[in-house]
Amino acid sequence: MTSTFQLSEEGAAFVKRELNRYEDRHSAIIPALYRVQKENNGWVSPESVTYLSHLMDLPESEIEEVLRFYTMFNTKPVGRHHVQVCCNISCAMNGGRELADRLCQEFDVHDGEISGDGRFTISRVECLGACDKAPMMQVNDTFCEGLTEEKAIEILREMK
Repeated sequence: MTSTFQLSEEGAAFVKRELNRYEDRHSAIIPALYRVQKENNGWVSPESVTYLSHLMDLPESEIEEVLRFYTMFNTKPVGRHHVQVCCNISCAMNGGRELADRLCQEFDVHDGEISGDGRFTISRVECLGACDKAPMMQVNDTFCEGLTEEKAIEILREMK
């Protein structure tokens, strides 16, 4: 194995426990990818997929299938705060697309890229499941609902 990525001892033990938890080892792919993303600065690198393939005794292609299917996994580096702005119908009708534009402008970052200071990645995403509280954004694991542009900017400015 030539992979440069490696989980911490705790991370590897977590994945092994997940493998034993399920009857089918494929069921452990999602929790394993979450753990990799957590330990790899918010994204799942090709090297980490190779690492998981060896650790889990699964083909890389099967891990890749899960990685590429689910949008909660990042396949490229993100800023310290990954800001996902919902741009699906309810949020779009309530200013979600304009909110994404304004955040990119305010924090001098292009959609899907990392800001110069490394703090933010702003991404447009589909439904985040809070249509009744549109527009909304998810920042890492925190959901922020019923936003105005000003409120969203204030929330992000407070983040270090």
